[in-house]
Amino acid sequence: MEKTDLSKLYKEYFTARALPQLVDIEAAHFISITGKGDPSGEAFAASIQALYTAAYGIKFSYKDLGKDFVVSKLEGLWQFDAEKYKGIGMSEAPAKIPRSEWEYRLLIRMPDFVERKIVEKAIPGIADKKELADVKKVEWFDMNEGKCIQLLHVGPYSTEPESLAKIAAFSAEHGLQQNGLHHEIYLSDFRKTAPEKLKTILREPVK
Repeated sequence: MEKTDLSKLYKEYFTARALPQLVDIEAAHFISITGKGDPSGEAFAASIQALYTAAYGIKFSYKDLGKDFVVSKLEGLWQFDAEKYKGIGMSEAPAKIPRSEWEYRLLIRMPDFVERKIVEKAIPGIADKKELADVKKVEWFDMNEGKCIQLLHVGPYSTEPESLAKIAAFSAEHGLQQNGLHHEIYLSDFRKTAPEKLKTILREPVK
C-alpha cells in the first residue's frame, strides 16, 4: 500500500529559503490542540503527546480502509494578548513577553481524503483506548492563510528573533501588514536534533 506523504505532495508548503520571500499558501485541514504556557513545560509536552496520539490513531483507522499516510510535521500558531502587550511586534515578542503568556494551537496537517466527521467520531475512542484524556481536546481545524512572508530559520528557537526581524524588515519594505497568527513548522524533531541544527519555517500571513 502506497503511503500519502504530504511533505512530498505539497513541497512548497514544507519548504522555505534562508531569506524572506512572499508565498501563497493553499487552504488545508488539520487536527489541532490549543493551550497556553511555556513550551518547555509539562502541559505543552502533554499537548504534543495528545496530538500525535490522535494523529496515529487516525492514520491506523484509515490504513484499515486502504488509505495510509505519513504523519506530517508538527506545526504551531502562536499569539499573545495584543491589548496587554500593545506595541510589541513579533520580532520583539519572544524577549519581551513571558513564556507563560503565550497561547498556542499545535497542528498536524491531514491528507485531503481524511474527513472531519470520521476524525470527530474517532477521537473519543482513541483517547479511551490509549487512556489519555487530553486526546479528547484534539479538534478539527481548517486554515487558509493565503499570502505570507516566510523564511527558513536554522538554529535554536532562542535565536528566532533574528529571523523574525528579517521578516519584519521585508514586510515594512513592501508595505505589508500582519493578517493572521505567527506560524511555525518544525521540520526537525527537537527531541533528537542539536539546537544549532534545528530547522523551522517561520511564516507570517500578510495583506
